[in-house]
Amino acid sequence: MIDSILLEFMIIAMLGVGSQWLSWRFRLPAIVVMSIAGLLVGPIFGFINPEQDFGDLYRPIISVAVAIILFEGSLNLDIKEIRGLGKPVFRIVTYGALISWLLGSFAAHYVAGLSWTVSLIIGAIFIVTGPTVILPLLRQSKLKPRPAKILKWEGVIVDPFGALLAVFAFEIILFFSSNEADGTSLLLFFLASIFAVILGWLFGKGTGWMFESGFMPEFLKSPAVFAAVIACFTIADEVTHETGLLAVTAMGMKLANMGISSIKDMRHFKENISILLISTIFIMLTASLTRGTLLHVFNIEIIGYVLLMLFIVRPLSIFISTIRTDLTLKEKVLVGWIAPRGIVALTVASYFASVLYEEGFEDARIVTSLTFALVFFTVCAHGFSIGWLAKKLNLSSEGQPGAMIIGSNAFSVALAGIFDELKIPTVVADSSWERLTKARHAGVNFHHGEILSEQTEYRLDMTPYDYLISATEYDSYNALVCTTFVPTFGRKDVYRLNIQDQTGDNVEEMVRTIGGRVLFSKDVSLDDLIYKVEAGYVFRKTTLSQQYNYQNYLEDRDENAILLFVMKATKKIDFFIEGKESKPESGDTVISLTPPSKEFHKIKAKLEEQRNDAIIE
Repeated sequence: MIDSILLEFMIIAMLGVGSQWLSWRFRLPAIVVMSIAGLLVGPIFGFINPEQDFGDLYRPIISVAVAIILFEGSLNLDIKEIRGLGKPVFRIVTYGALISWLLGSFAAHYVAGLSWTVSLIIGAIFIVTGPTVILPLLRQSKLKPRPAKILKWEGVIVDPFGALLAVFAFEIILFFSSNEADGTSLLLFFLASIFAVILGWLFGKGTGWMFESGFMPEFLKSPAVFAAVIACFTIADEVTHETGLLAVTAMGMKLANMGISSIKDMRHFKENISILLISTIFIMLTASLTRGTLLHVFNIEIIGYVLLMLFIVRPLSIFISTIRTDLTLKEKVLVGWIAPRGIVALTVASYFASVLYEEGFEDARIVTSLTFALVFFTVCAHGFSIGWLAKKLNLSSEGQPGAMIIGSNAFSVALAGIFDELKIPTVVADSSWERLTKARHAGVNFHHGEILSEQTEYRLDMTPYDYLISATEYDSYNALVCTTFVPTFGRKDVYRLNIQDQTGDNVEEMVRTIGGRVLFSKDVSLDDLIYKVEAGYVFRKTTLSQQYNYQNYLEDRDENAILLFVMKATKKIDFFIEGKESKPESGDTVISLTPPSKEFHKIKAKLEEQRNDAIIE
C-alpha cells in the first residue's frame, strides 16, 4: 500500500492518461483498458485504495468530476443537431427509459434475487448510459451521424434522470413503508427537481449574458465556467441529493443553444478536461473495489442478470419505444445493443447501496458487485463490438481515410480527382458557387458553404475525413481554417498550401501554433501548382516493390516532378511536407505531379498550329 497521497494522485493520473494512449495506439476500448488498470493497482495487487486513502474527500471529488463531465457533454446538445431525430430521441429518453426501468427491476427481483425495494432502485440507476462511456466509444467507432447523435443525446439526457429516478423510487418506497406518511417528502423532492432545472437555466443564462456583454474578460471565461458549474451542482445537490446532475445538464443545454461563439471556442479545452477526469475517476472507482466485490461478480445470479440486461432488456426497450418512428431496422439493432454503463452508475449505485443497507435491506450488500459486473461486461461487450457491428450494418464511416479540401481551383479539383481514383473519400468545399464550377464539371464530391460557419457541422458530415487541406488563395484564411480544425483533425493531419504571390498574406512570421503544416515544399506555391495542372502536368502513380524501391524511383523521376503524397499499403496517406523526410516502402504507391511527356508537347504544338491555320483561313 502506498502511503503518500501525492504519489497516489500521480499514479492515478499516469494510469488514466496511459490507458487512453494505449487504447488510441492499439485501437482498444478506453474504458476497458482503464478498468483493467484500476483493478490491477487496486484490489488485485493492493497498491492503492483511493476510497480508503482519500477518506471524506473521495465522494466530493467523484461527484464534482461527474458534474463537469456531464456539463461538458450537455454543451454538445444543440437543438439544431436533433433535426430529424426529435421523435426517436424523445421516445428513447421517455418511453424507452420507463420500459428499461420496469424490465430491469423485474430482472433484478426474479433473476438476481433482490427485494422489490432494492430492485426498483437498481432498475432506475441502470437506465443510464452516460457521456463518460458513450462519448469515448463514439470517438473510437466513427459511426454515421444519425445513430451517433441518437446515442449521444440519450447518454447525456438520461444520465441525470437515472439518478433522479432512483431518488424518486427511494422516496416513494419510504413514503409507503412509513407509518406516518404525509407526502411532504415527495412534494419536496418534486420541488427540488424543478428548482434544479430553474437554477441550471439561470446559471446558463447568466454565464451567457456575461460572455456576450463583454462583462467577463477572455482569460477568465474558462475558469468562470468551471466555477459556475461547481456552484450550480453544489447548490442543487445540497438542497436534494442527486439533483445537482439535473442542474448542470440544464445549464449546459442552455449555453449550447444561446449561439455564443466563445463557448464553442472553449469546448475543445473542456473536452480535454473531461477526458482527463474520465480517465482518473474511472481508475479511482475500479481501484477502490474490494476482492470480495470482484468474487461476487461471478455469482450465477449476477451473471444471469447481466445477460438479461444485455440481450433482452435493452433491445426490447429500444424496439418498443421506437415503434412508428423513422429509425431503420439496422439503426434499431445498433442502438438496441449499445448501452454501456459507466461512472454515474457506479457512483450512484454505491451511494444507494450504503443508504439501503442502513435502512435495513440486507440484500443491498451485493449492489456494488452487481453494478460493477454490469459496467465491466457492458463496456467490454459494447466496446469491442461497436465497430464490428456498425460495419456489418453499414452504419460505420470507418474505412479508407478521407481528405477534405478547402478551396476550389484547378489543382485542388485535380487532386480530388486522383483521390477518387485511389478510392479515397474526398470533398471539395468552397463558399463560392462560381469557383465550384470546376469541381462540378470534374464530377468530384463538393460542398457549397462557408467551412467556418457553425451551420457546416450540421450540413456536412465530416466523419469520413481524416485529413484537411486548405488550398485557397489567401494565406491568412488558410491559417484560420487550419487553426480552427486542429482540435477536430489533429495537428499532424491539418495542411495548407504555400502562397507566393501578391494576393496572399504572408503568415510565415506567425508562431508555429498558427496554421497547418505546409504541404510539399515552401518553394512550390499554389499558383505554381495551378499553372502546372493547366499546362498539362499529370498525376502519376508509382507502386514500389522489392525490385524497384524508393531510391530507384528518386533516381528515375523527372527533375521537375513534384512529390505529393504516398498511399501506404495500409491505405493511410503520408503527405510530403516541408521539413519531414518520408520513407515509402515496398507496396506503397507514390503520387507525383509530373511534366507531360515529349509526345504530349508535340501533340499540343500540332493542335496549336492547326488552330492558328484555321484562324488565318
